[in-house]
Order: sequence, then C-alpha cells, then structure tokens
Amino acid sequence: MTYCASQLKNHGVEMTEEIHLRTCHLCESMCGLEIAVEENRVLRVRPDKEDVWSKGYVCPKGMTLGDLHHDPDRLRAPVARNDEGEFEEVSWDEAFRIVSEKIKGVISEYGSSAINTYIGNPAAHNFSLQRYVAAFMPMSGLEKVWSPGTVDQWPKNVSSALMLGDPWRFPAPDVDRCDYLMVVGANPHASQGSLLAASDLMGRFDTILEKGGRIVVIDPRRTGTCNHASEWLPIRPGTDAALMMAMCHVIFEEGLDDLGEIAGKVSGLEIVQDLVSSWTPERVAETCGIPADRIRSLSRELAGADRGAVYARIGTCNQEFGTLASWLTDVLNTITGNMDREGGAMFGKPIAWSLLNLPDPQYADGFTFGRWKSRVRGAPEVLGQVPVSCLAEEIATPGEGQIKGLIVIAGNPVISSPGADKLETALPELDFLVAVDLYINETTRHADVIFPALSPLEQPHYDELIWNWAVRSAGNFSPAIFEIEDSVYPEWKILLMLAALCQGADPTEVNVQQLDDLFFAGLVGGLTQMPGFALEGRSPEEIVRMSNFEGPMRMLDFQIRTGPWGDAYGANPEGITLDDLKKSPHGIDFGPMVPLLDEVLRTPSGKLELAPQYITADLGRLSDRIDRAETGLVLISRRDLRSNNSWMHNLSKLVSGRNRCTLLMHPEDAEQCSIIDGELAQVRSRVGCVEVPVEVTDEMMPGVVCLPHGWGHDRPGARLRVAAENAGVNNNHLAPGDFVDEISGNQAVNGIPVEVSNI
Repeated sequence: MTYCASQLKNHGVEMTEEIHLRTCHLCESMCGLEIAVEENRVLRVRPDKEDVWSKGYVCPKGMTLGDLHHDPDRLRAPVARNDEGEFEEVSWDEAFRIVSEKIKGVISEYGSSAINTYIGNPAAHNFSLQRYVAAFMPMSGLEKVWSPGTVDQWPKNVSSALMLGDPWRFPAPDVDRCDYLMVVGANPHASQGSLLAASDLMGRFDTILEKGGRIVVIDPRRTGTCNHASEWLPIRPGTDAALMMAMCHVIFEEGLDDLGEIAGKVSGLEIVQDLVSSWTPERVAETCGIPADRIRSLSRELAGADRGAVYARIGTCNQEFGTLASWLTDVLNTITGNMDREGGAMFGKPIAWSLLNLPDPQYADGFTFGRWKSRVRGAPEVLGQVPVSCLAEEIATPGEGQIKGLIVIAGNPVISSPGADKLETALPELDFLVAVDLYINETTRHADVIFPALSPLEQPHYDELIWNWAVRSAGNFSPAIFEIEDSVYPEWKILLMLAALCQGADPTEVNVQQLDDLFFAGLVGGLTQMPGFALEGRSPEEIVRMSNFEGPMRMLDFQIRTGPWGDAYGANPEGITLDDLKKSPHGIDFGPMVPLLDEVLRTPSGKLELAPQYITADLGRLSDRIDRAETGLVLISRRDLRSNNSWMHNLSKLVSGRNRCTLLMHPEDAEQCSIIDGELAQVRSRVGCVEVPVEVTDEMMPGVVCLPHGWGHDRPGARLRVAAENAGVNNNHLAPGDFVDEISGNQAVNGIPVEVSNI
C-alpha cells in the first residue's frame, strides 16, 4: 500500500515520491520493506522498522527488488522461436496459439502422458504460482511432475508424512524461547532460515547466548552461523543419522528420555529404544569424526536442557541417509520432551492456511510409496515424484512413455539438477518445451515459447506455505506497486490457460475467469463437506457469492477467513478478512507458537508415529555405511547470503566483489594435493570434471571440500548478461544422478567422492 508521499524538486520540476510497504518474497525471513517510487521507477529500498514481523531487519537480497524489477534482461512479453530459431516477441494470442498446436501435436501422436511438468523453487515464493499450481495440475490432466524438492527436502516430507500424517508440516525450533539449540547441517546465516521462518535469525541466536543458553553447530564446515554459536563440531558428511542414533542410545541407556506433555500421543517408543540399543557412541565415533565422549556429553546437554531443540536442515536432507536423519531429528526432539512445547520444536499456526496442508484423498488410509516406477531407471515413486536426475533419461530414451513435451514453471533444472549436463543435452530432443519465467535462462533457452512472469513488484504478495513453520502467527499483505496492462496475463491466468490447452481447448475460446470460478467453486464445495472445516455444512453457493476478489486474491481471502482468526464468512463476526489485513500496513501479529500437536496429527492411529517401519527398515543400509571405510576427499555444497539458488545472479549488486564460486579446501588437504590458494584446480567425480579457483581455509574440516550450487551461467543462448560475466561452475556436473537417499529418492549432493588436482 502507498504509505506516504513527499514533494521533491529536480531541476525545477516538482515530483511526488511514494513510499510503498512490501514484504520481501525471497525466503523464509519475509522481511518488511519500504520501497520509494517516483514515476514508475524504484528510487530506493529500505527496511520497514515498524513491520510487526521483521522489525527493521533485511538482508542484501531484499534491497535489490528494484534492480530485479528494472533488469533489462527480464522478459516483458511472450517470446517464441522464429524460423531462424531465434527468440522474438509475439503477442499473447500468438504465443497461446503456438503452444496449443504443439500440445495437440504431441497428444495426438503420443497421448497426454508424454507431457510432463517441472515446477521450480521460485513457485513457492510467487503469489500466483504458489496457489495456482494446485489448479493447474488437476485441471490440465497432466500426471507427472518434477521438482527440485527431490534435491533439497524430500526426506523431510517423507518423515513428516509417516510420523505426522502431513508431508508439509515440519516442527521448527521455537528460537525465541529456546535455551539449548543443536543445529545440524543448517546454515541460517546464509539461508536466513530454511523450513524455519524467523526474521534476523542470527540476532535471535545472539539473544540465546546473551541469556546464557548454548548453541552447538554440527557441520563439515565452520559456517557463518558458527560465529553466533557456542561451539562448532565438524562431522563427516552423510553420517548425521549415525550420530543421532548414538545420541538416542545414550538418552535411553542413561534414562534421560521423557516424552513430557505428549506422552499419550506417541506410538513406537519401545521400538525405537530397541533399534538404538546397539548404536553406541564408540561404534559411530570414527565414522562421524566426533569423539565418543563428546557424543555422550552432547546427548546429556540436549536431554538436560530446560528448553532444547534440534534443528536439522538441507545438509541432512540431500545426502545418502537424508530420511533417517530427518526422522531422527524429530525422534530426538520427542524423546527429550521437546516436541510441541515452548522453547522446543513446535508447529506454526498460520493466519491463512496452505493448500498443501489439505488432506490428499489418495493417502486417506496412510502413506504408501513405490506405487509406480520410472520408465528407464526403475526408480520408485515417493510422494508422486522420482529423483529429478531421471528427467534427462526419460526424455532421451526412446520407447513407450518417452517424454515429448515439457512445461517448465519457474525453474532452471539445467543448473539445479544433478547430472545437469545430461539434461542440457536431452532438452533439445523434446517436441516442445513451454516455460513461464522472468528470464531466458540456461533451461528456458531451449523453449519454443516463454511466457513472462510478472516482476514481484507488479503483483501482490502474501506467503502461502512458509507461515507453517513460523515462530509467530503473523502476516502482512503487500499490494502490487506497479500496475500491469489489462492485456497482460499474470501467472495464475497463464496456468489456467495452459491447463485448458492441455485439455484440447481452442485458445480463442477459453474464458479464464470461468475456469477460475470453476476451480474456486469446486474447492469451496469440497471443503464445506470436510468434517471440522470452518465452513462445514455451509452452502458453497453462499460462500462463492460472498467472495469479492478474483484469482489468488480471492483464494487468500478464503484462506484467511477460514483460518484460526478468520470471520468464517460471517459465522465469527469478530474474525478477520483480507480487508482487515490490508488495513494494517505493517502487519498483524497474533503471538508466538503454541502447542498444536492435536491439530497437526493426521496419522491413521491419531498418534505421532515414532517408528515408521518404512523408515526404520533403512537402518541396515546405515549400518553398512558404518562398516565402510572412507578414504579420499568428499564434496559438499553451500550457498551464500547474496545468492538464492540459481535465480539472483543477474543483479550486479549481489554478484559484485569477491568471487563466491570457489572451492573451499582445508590447508592439510591443499598441501597433500599440491594446491595453491587462489589458483585453479581440477575437481573430478566419477561423472564429471570442473575447473575452479581454490580458497585454502581452515573453515573446512580435513577430508571435505566445498563448492557452491546454482552457478554455471556460461551457456550459449541464455540472456543473463550480468550472470554470464560472473558465470562460475556448475557443481551439479559433479553430482552422480544415481547417488540418492534410497527411501525418499532425494538426490545426494553432499558427500560426493572427488579428486582434486592442480592444473
């Protein structure tokens, strides 16, 4: 909303500067911003000191939203390939006509199953996409979807599905009331929080220490988070689950287990106690690289804390035992009495619930996996997906079921997927590729048609999913700052249009508003029949008539009004609506986390399942790892505060200064490999090789090297001028596509054996 205006003079010409309040959409921190605009130009971006959530905190990325909006490389109109194979701007009608012909051609020859969808991470941060992917998939009739979820978090989804009955509910540490925090494989200094929403996390960490609390960071690298912690414990990549099994062993062996207030809501405690009985600290110490005595004392510290929590994130997910590590994180929080209690691991209570948390009828009797397998590799399905590295072979391998068409929504898998070089080779073999994106990037350069995504400042914003793991129940609605022309399709309309084209509709006859009304009416109709829902038993027609918005605005209003503080469309006159949120320019805050396990649990037993057989059956594989001798170097990934996977590298303010795409290497390893600081080295895995500058630093533990992900912007045909000047190398060229956490299908991009040599 326009918050204030001031009169300025420039060369005698009077101008009006408007200040707009905005929530940054880039990560879980959700920082409040003040954006100064004059004549459709962003003048500056500053933190909103009155924002109820972020209270004046902002990271460097949020300060560049104006640069992103004005980026000359950003697409403003649809583009399509001409007869010479070059992109040229076309009208929206022409773009949809071309796509319609391409889709009809593939379906007529191969069937609709030959068309797949790839949905990238930016979709989770986009006002339209995060709500309307839920409309696109069922309305399009397309069955197969691919995503980077199988690179960064599928183990968390699997463990939450089996333990809680909801794959999108993740307990997060209540950092504001915690006095002992164990951080495993997470670096919120760079990520700003991943599956943990709390602005200025490093400031919150400092407060824990100032109050006499302790924070222990367990990571192969001494990250920036360690500067805000009590202790850094280096650990061998991929062995976090072994460490946690030993910690559980100590807790049970010494009688330190205590379920606390949730004692009657937990099933499988005795099974876990039996499973960990042979996992002594002495058994795992050498493998993990942490002394047995320290494992024992670490276990006692966690169990003895008044308010303790374990927070484990991406480093524990994208490794070969990601699901075991994710499961054991919640096991540790549970058996130490820290699950669902203040200062422990708790669940967010969003003002507006998420579509992803709605019960999925296909899992009404519980979650089962492996219902189908990928055509080429035979990888089993998990939560509807297989490892994203399978995509290349499913395109390139002829035969029944071969992918012939691909719709890419806000994604760049040529950069972000293991075995990316194979995918880059495969994409030109498609009969068509359609993309929705801000840029012509390393993936969309292979498209036949690219529909332009709106700038973040051209659309409203309210996060749809992130509040599920937020440390407070707050919210802040952001109206669009810049208007778009009536002829421009926002992303939600693009998705509805593409869905209709996949069903064979004539693009000249599609009524997007009717499709949206159909989607919304169907959603309302289903939810009014759902037991316990805020509108149970109400007339769907009445609710639809009372909805005053369209598209994602109508959806957000519905989510707020049927949420815990909503007016339930008049049933709770004291409740709030979207209009109420719009009247609070700095946001609304309903307070900190509260115990919610009873509301969250959706397992068939109605209890927290502490020992899902699907997960515990994988302990034999972990046991084999303990017995396997490890020699040589292994590679891990990293991210930077100024980076956001692959999609913020075209902004000069974020890539200026020192080179951030370097290989970090411990001095002992560098000496052994004859590597000199600052010089190029060759890094080779069993599937690829890159050349990259080396930084010799003791922030790495010996035996482990580190290369950031999201780089490699040197591909011909991409139109990312700033990124190309700071190309870096793609670490996914070193990631074997078949190196996965077997029970989740998540790609293992940490712990890759490599050789490093001088050039």
